[in-house]
Amino acid sequence: MPSRFKMLKSITSSRSLSSEKNNMLDFPQSKNETEPKLDEYEAEIYSTKEDPRKFQQYRPEYKFVCYSNSTQLVCTSVEEGQHLLQQVTFQKSDLAPGIITDYFDKLSHLMTYQMESLQANTKFAMLCRYSVEKLQQYTYAELIRILKAFVRIEISVTHTMLNVYEVEFCHRVWGTSTDDLLLTADMWRWLGRSVPCFFEILYMELRWKDLNLPQLIQLIYVIGEGRRAPQVLMQKLESMVLRRLDSINLEEISTVCLGFFKSRNGLSEHLMRKIGDNVSDHVEDISNYALVNVLKMFRFTHVDHLVFLKRLIPSMGSPGIMHVALSCSALHYLNENIMNAVASTIPDRVAYCRSKDLANTLWFFGALKYQPLNANQFYTALVLQIQNKLGEFKKFPEHILTCLLGLVFAKCYPLDLIGFALSEEFVKLATKESLFELKKDLFTLDGSVEIACPEYTGSHLSLELRQEVTEMLQSFSRQDICIKPEVLEAATLIGSMLGGPQSNNLEIHLYINNKPIPISVDAKLKPIAIQITKDLLDQLLDSNWKNNLHKDVETSRTPKCVTDKMALSLLKDYPKQLNLAFPSGVPITDNLISMLAVSRASPKSPVCTPKARSDVLRLAIQVSNRNHYCYASRHLLGLHNLKRRQLKQLGYVVGEIPFWEWFPLLKPLRNSPHQKIFSSVDYLRG
Repeated sequence: MPSRFKMLKSITSSRSLSSEKNNMLDFPQSKNETEPKLDEYEAEIYSTKEDPRKFQQYRPEYKFVCYSNSTQLVCTSVEEGQHLLQQVTFQKSDLAPGIITDYFDKLSHLMTYQMESLQANTKFAMLCRYSVEKLQQYTYAELIRILKAFVRIEISVTHTMLNVYEVEFCHRVWGTSTDDLLLTADMWRWLGRSVPCFFEILYMELRWKDLNLPQLIQLIYVIGEGRRAPQVLMQKLESMVLRRLDSINLEEISTVCLGFFKSRNGLSEHLMRKIGDNVSDHVEDISNYALVNVLKMFRFTHVDHLVFLKRLIPSMGSPGIMHVALSCSALHYLNENIMNAVASTIPDRVAYCRSKDLANTLWFFGALKYQPLNANQFYTALVLQIQNKLGEFKKFPEHILTCLLGLVFAKCYPLDLIGFALSEEFVKLATKESLFELKKDLFTLDGSVEIACPEYTGSHLSLELRQEVTEMLQSFSRQDICIKPEVLEAATLIGSMLGGPQSNNLEIHLYINNKPIPISVDAKLKPIAIQITKDLLDQLLDSNWKNNLHKDVETSRTPKCVTDKMALSLLKDYPKQLNLAFPSGVPITDNLISMLAVSRASPKSPVCTPKARSDVLRLAIQVSNRNHYCYASRHLLGLHNLKRRQLKQLGYVVGEIPFWEWFPLLKPLRNSPHQKIFSSVDYLRG
C-alpha cells in the first residue's frame, strides 16, 4: 500500500446555525400534503446583539447589570444639540466633570441620523479632548454615564479616546460594586471593543461566592462574549450553576451553554444530563435560538442524551432539526428519522444555504455513512449549489473541503469540483491564507480520487506537499496513537501471530498449512559472481550423490534465468530439500542451486523479476476503535469505511479486529484472532 494512503486523519468542521425563533413547523403527516415553495419560508435573520440578550428580559434585576437601549428617553432637539456644542467652545477647559457628563448624555439622545454628523463636528472633538483631560476627576457613576453615551453615539471602537478610558476603568476595578463592573463589561461588549485587561482584573477581583443568580448568568454571558476566562473560575461558576439549576429558566440555561461554549470550556457530563432532562421536559417552551445553544454544548462535550434528542423531533421545524442533526453527527448517533427529515427539507431550501450550511449538511450524512431515501435528488441539489457558490467558498476554503470529503464518504466524486479544490491556486489559498490546517484534508481528497477514479485527469497535489503531510501523519501516529496501551497490546498480538519482528514491513505469504512465510515478492534477483564452468559441472556430475537423484520431483515454482541450456537441463530436476555436499565439504543447498542458475555470462539477458502471481492475497488488518462506529451500534463511520473501501480497491483483503474483540484480549486468547484472520484467507482461497 503506498505510504501516503496508510493513514487518513479525521476532519472536523465547525457547525453553528442560528435562527430568530422557534416556529415549531410540523412535518407533513402524509406524502399527499403539498410541500411549501421556497419563497414561503422566511429567511432566518437575527441580531447578534439582541438575540443572545433575550434572557435579560425575564428578571427585573438584570437592569442593574446590563445595558438596555429599549428604555424610552426624551430626545434632544437639533437646536439644543447645537447650543451644547457652542457652550463647549465658550467654556473650553473650564468645563467641570459633571457638566461634561451631562453634555455627553444629552448629545447621545439626538436622533439616530444625526450621530454621524455629530462625530464629524470639531466641537464634539473638543468635548472629547476635555473629557480625557478631566478623566481622573470623574466618579465611577459618571464614567458609566459617559460610556453609555458612547454606546448610543456609536463611537468607533478604534477611536484613540477609548484607549484612555479603558485604562481608567481598569484602575477603578478595585472597590467597585459587582453590578457596576458587570454593567461596564456589558457596555464594552455593546461598543464591540475587546478589553482583555479589564476582564483579567475583573476576574481577579470578583467575589464569585457572593454572586446572585442574575449576576451569575450575566457574568457567564460576558465571559462568552470575551471568549476567555481562567479555567479555575469556570469550574467555580459551573458548581454554582449546578446548585441553582432548578431556579434557572430555559433562556438562562441557553446563556450558560453559550457562554461556556464560546469560551471553550465544557460542562461536566452530570450537569449536561441534568440540563437535558430540564429541556426535554419543557421542549415546547424553548425558543429555537436557546435550543441551538444547548445543542452546541452537547456537541462540544460529546454527551449523549437520547431522550432529549428524540423528544425534539416530532414538534420541531427544519431549522431546529438541522441542529439536532449536527449534534447527532458529533455524538456519532445515527437516527434514520432525523436523517430523512433533514434530507427531505434540503432540496427545496438549498437556495438559502450558506457555504457553511452546505458543508455541515454533507458532513452530517457522510460522517454517519447514511444514504437518505431521496439520495439522488438530495446530492444533486447540494452539488449544484456548491457550484453556484464557488466565489463564497474561496473566502472559506475549509467549507468546500468539508463538502467534498462528505461527498467522498458517500461515494460521490464530482470531478470538476475536486479538480477545483486540488488546483494550484486553491491549494495555495487553503494552505497559506486559511486560518485552519487544511493540508490533511487536501491529502485525503487527493488520495481518494486517485484510488477511486482512475479516469480523473485533473490536478493533483505536488510531491513535496504529499511528502510533508505523510511525515505529519506518521509523526502524529507515533506521538498520539502508537503510544496508547491498548494499541501497543493489539500490535504486539498481531505481530506475534504473523511471524514476529522478522515479518515487519513485509507482505505475509502462507504455506499450504497456513503458516506465515516472511518473504517479499517484490525483491529483484540480481546476477552474482559465480559462473558455470566445465570443471564445476564435472564436480557436480561425478559426485557420489548423483545416483540418489529423484527424477520425478516437482520443479521449483520460482522462475530461474539461465544462459546455459545444458546447465538448466541438469539442474531443473534437483530436489529442493536436498542438503548434501561436494567432496570438498561445500553443501548443496537451494541457495547454491539458485546462484548457479543465474549466470552473468549473457549481459544482454535482463535481470529476472518474478511475475505477479494471481494467487497471492494481500491481507490488510484493520484494528478499529470504539470511536470508529456509530453510537451503540456496529455501523462504521464514513471516514473509517472510506479507509476500508480504499484498501479493497488497492487489492487488499481486509480483515478486521473490532474493538469489542481486541480490547479485552489477553495472551491465552490469541488463538481466537489468529483463527479469525486466517480463516478469512481460507474462505477466499477455497
